[in-house]
Amino acid sequence: MGKRPIIVHARNDFLFLGFDQLINLAAKWRHMFNGNAGNMPLVVRAVVGKGWGQGATHSQSTHATLAHFPGLTVVMPAFPDDAKGLTIAALQQDSPVVIIEHRALYGIDGEVPESFEATPIGKARRVREGRHITIVGTSFMVQEALHAADELGRHGVEAEIIDLRSLRPLDEETILQSIKRPGI
Repeated sequence: MGKRPIIVHARNDFLFLGFDQLINLAAKWRHMFNGNAGNMPLVVRAVVGKGWGQGATHSQSTHATLAHFPGLTVVMPAFPDDAKGLTIAALQQDSPVVIIEHRALYGIDGEVPESFEATPIGKARRVREGRHITIVGTSFMVQEALHAADELGRHGVEAEIIDLRSLRPLDEETILQSIKRPGI
C-alpha cells in the first residue's frame, strides 16, 4: 500500500512474540512469492540495555539471533549521527530492517548533520586508527572499546577501533583489512 511501517519495541525481549511474523513471513516475503507480492519495507526499532532493575524478561538482546536470518537486515548504531543515518537508510529499504538501539547511548552527544543522508548499511566505520591491535564492536561496546583503547594507549599499545554499525550484512572486508595490516 506504499506505507513504511515502523514498530518500536521499548523492551526488545517482547520482539520474541513477533519472531514468526518477522523471520518466517516478513524476511522471506520476497522469496516466498518470487518477487510478485510487492516489497516488505518494515522497520523495527528494538531497545536494549541499561543494566538496572530490568529483571529476567527485560535483559536480553536479540541481535545475534536476528543476524542469522536471511532476508533480514540488522543494524546497531553507536553514535548519534549513525542513529539518524541508519534510520534513514532503513526507511529506504524494501525489506525488513531491525535497528537495535542501546538505551545507554541515548545520552551520548555528537555531531548530527541536518541533512537527510543515509548511513550506508553494511559498511563499518573506522572510529580510531591504531597499529598494534584491532578491536571490533557494535553499539554500546564501541564506546567501551574507546575507553579500552585509551587505557591501552597509556601502556604504549595503539588500538584500532572498528564500529560494525551493521551485523547483517557484515562488512568483513573492513575487519580483514584491519587485522592484515603490518604490525598487527
